Amino acid sequence: MLLERTSETALVQEALYAAADGRSSLLLFAGPLGIGRSTWLRELPALLTDQDVCVMRANAAVMEQDFVLGVVRQLFDSLHLAVSGDETSGTPLGEDVLADHLLSAGEDDPEARLHAVLPGLRALLARLGRERPLLILVDDLQWADTWSLRCLAYLAGRPQGLRAVLVCTLRDGDARARHPLVCEVTDAATQVIRPAPLSLTATGQLVREQFGESGEQEFVTACHQASGGNPVILCSLLHAFAATGLRPTAAHARTAATLRPAPLSERLADCLRAQTRPVRHLAAALAILGEQSAFGLAARLAGLDTIGAFGALRVLHRLGLLMGEDTPVFVHPVVQDAAEADMTIAERGQWHGRAAVLLHEAGHPAEEIAAQVIAAAAPGDGWSTAVLCTAADAAVRRGAPREAARFLRHALLDSPEQGTDRARLLIDLAAAEKAYDSAACERHTAQAMALLDTPHDRAAAALRISPGYVSTVSPSALNILRQAAADLGSPDRLTGPERDLALRLAARLSHSARQDPAELARSVALLRGRPGDPAVGSGAERELLAVLLHAATLSGRLPACEAARQAGRILERVPATGSGAPSILPLLAPVFAGADEVAALEDWLADREQHRSRSGAGPEPPLQAERAMLSLARGRFAHARDHAERAFEHAVAGRPGSVATAVTVLAAVALETGDTALGERVRTEGGGRRAAGNLAATTMLRLVDAQLEARRGEPDRALDTVLACGRQLEASGWRNPVLFAWRPWAIRLLHRRGDLDSARALAEEEYTQARIWGAPVAIGRAQRLRGRLRGDSEGTALLRDAVEVLRGSANELELARALRALARALRAGAEAQKLLSESAALAMPCGVPWKEEADRPGAPGLPAEPALTPTEARVTALAAGGLTNQEIATELKVGSRVVEKHLTNSYRKLGISGRPQLRSLRSGPRKISEGS
Repeated sequence: MLLERTSETALVQEALYAAADGRSSLLLFAGPLGIGRSTWLRELPALLTDQDVCVMRANAAVMEQDFVLGVVRQLFDSLHLAVSGDETSGTPLGEDVLADHLLSAGEDDPEARLHAVLPGLRALLARLGRERPLLILVDDLQWADTWSLRCLAYLAGRPQGLRAVLVCTLRDGDARARHPLVCEVTDAATQVIRPAPLSLTATGQLVREQFGESGEQEFVTACHQASGGNPVILCSLLHAFAATGLRPTAAHARTAATLRPAPLSERLADCLRAQTRPVRHLAAALAILGEQSAFGLAARLAGLDTIGAFGALRVLHRLGLLMGEDTPVFVHPVVQDAAEADMTIAERGQWHGRAAVLLHEAGHPAEEIAAQVIAAAAPGDGWSTAVLCTAADAAVRRGAPREAARFLRHALLDSPEQGTDRARLLIDLAAAEKAYDSAACERHTAQAMALLDTPHDRAAAALRISPGYVSTVSPSALNILRQAAADLGSPDRLTGPERDLALRLAARLSHSARQDPAELARSVALLRGRPGDPAVGSGAERELLAVLLHAATLSGRLPACEAARQAGRILERVPATGSGAPSILPLLAPVFAGADEVAALEDWLADREQHRSRSGAGPEPPLQAERAMLSLARGRFAHARDHAERAFEHAVAGRPGSVATAVTVLAAVALETGDTALGERVRTEGGGRRAAGNLAATTMLRLVDAQLEARRGEPDRALDTVLACGRQLEASGWRNPVLFAWRPWAIRLLHRRGDLDSARALAEEEYTQARIWGAPVAIGRAQRLRGRLRGDSEGTALLRDAVEVLRGSANELELARALRALARALRAGAEAQKLLSESAALAMPCGVPWKEEADRPGAPGLPAEPALTPTEARVTALAAGGLTNQEIATELKVGSRVVEKHLTNSYRKLGISGRPQLRSLRSGPRKISEGS
């Protein structure tokens, strides 16, 4: 399929018209490899439909350069076949002129032989041209034999009376294109035609031709950019992609663009084999260096001086293999394959070894040098191990642990079998593997610890590979930690670095046993048994205290205010401007959220975000789970979901150890919002092995199961699931009523079944546990449940107490629920109306519209209205404040139609008809905040 060559064909037509009038010409069609010269020349006669011409064609070839007058003979042979239609009939035209006895005459004098042929040859062509113009086509002029080149130069220099158009194609950059006889022909050209690369539109046409359907725009664009519009590269990519059986869609765009077809590689390799040694060596150097192919470095690697290197670079560009004349980058990765095609394994290793030395001498980054060291596949020099270790450290810092492990494994090949140097390499390797292969991490840690001499070094190694506080510790890793702690001894008998190591080991071991009631009780006893505040001067002391507070929060056996106070002491010592997210933050966030005191951590996170914004850093994915917890503690479900979604996506993509934490908060959001679709998703994507061993995650997922069962009309099964969760939590000593609010779910299900006695008994248990823990949100919620289950004047008193307690809570939604429950208990009157207005004003910024059936104790399984998004909440707050749609659009920098859309969605979710009812929601004592 010939595309976008109309203008070139038109030039030939004009030349033929001129030839008919006796003005012969020579047209040179020149361009890089794969631009479509041969295809165009082959199709050219068929395109000249309105002209009667006599076509003579010849295809020069590298292997036929020794055939005397081989190209000229092809020209006349093609004419004979066109006339006779039978290869065996008649005498070939030009046979008399090209007879062997004439060619052999004057054998010792080439010029004499030439003069014996040329006049007759020209006379024959002149005679042929009298009937109709001649169109003489010669493909790949640079490969024509010497005698044919002399003939073509002779004819080109004497065009008068021939009535002919000679069209020759020439590959730019080819070594023989600079042969004197080739130059003599090309210099006589009346016009040089250089075809342009194919356009994006033409690429789309070729895609449609190849696949029988139009490709999606992203796919077409990717193929066009990958090929640079070169027809040969483009068609090779499309053929290779078609062989995969995939469709030309956007999802497969990258796949098509990165294919490296073997036939194309071989064709490019043939092209490079025909080039001079400097050109081949520079191409090889660029291939070996890859992305580090700076021109000066490539020239040194190829062993070329400046002049020779620039000459070779120009040739590669003229061949169409480079992005630009001064840009030493291949047009496609397949050129790299072609440049290395003729290297043996040993030769390739030698090239990479020399490249590593040059990069090291030039001071390039360690990762670039390490990649060459590994590719060399040979024992390294004294500096190579240090480079590999430095490269591994850089890879870890940029979040590429697998790449770091690859560097360190190679470094181990050159390390002695014993000694501390090998132990350190093993520890570094284990630390890198910790992110993706815990079994290999533990195996290499055990090997390293066997090579270390002191308890200090063994303890440091054990801590280096410890999975931290968001992952489950395997039994083998636990044994490593215990052994290191036993070797080091008790922290009370140690000082300095050894004491810090012992404290950190104690923290890791305590946290790994957090599902053991005895360990939780021990943590509470340690916190209560100290005469003063625990020390927080060192990082190790803060780490151990954070673990103890986290355990005490799970158990609910330490006063919430005390847990929050101690957590605040830790947070004061942790700078918000640190480079990385503190490892103890996942321990502190549940403490603050469970204690219903989130302001300190919110301020810390705000300071950190402001610092990162000033320094040009983007959002910090590892802290999204903590932000989600705080939003849940505030009752801001839309924000909580946003943060939880980001945490889950980040965990699944790059931090498998933190998936369980992300699952926990995302499941909590699904439960609180009643979003069954989200619940189904988190069960499907976050369940199974990802949550295994993490009691918090498995509990929240089982509660999601209960919610889904209730929605399916299976309340008894849902109740059994909730009560089973409660029994498991109780057995593990996890009694915190804020973090694991399973009793309210069970109470609602019991009430729905009509079992009021059991519901009230559970409500009393919830209240007792809430009083022990002491968080306002827990006490207020328990009082609301007790009050609603009573339904008499004593119940109203309990609801008033709930409202009073919750006014001191961070959770505005729980206060809104209590206000609404009290208003219902009062049934009518000014006070009830005032309470309802305040409740609605609090609920709307939380993104939760009130519906009559949504808060009934007996209806936990009814679908909840979708929560307002953060943008909808802000738009409704501004509208309730009296701003017009245009004013809101100006404030938020959006279009007025966008504002209308948000308001329409908000009215539907809130169950109201327009602005008047929206303003009535604002009339309570608690105003809707514009920034909510």
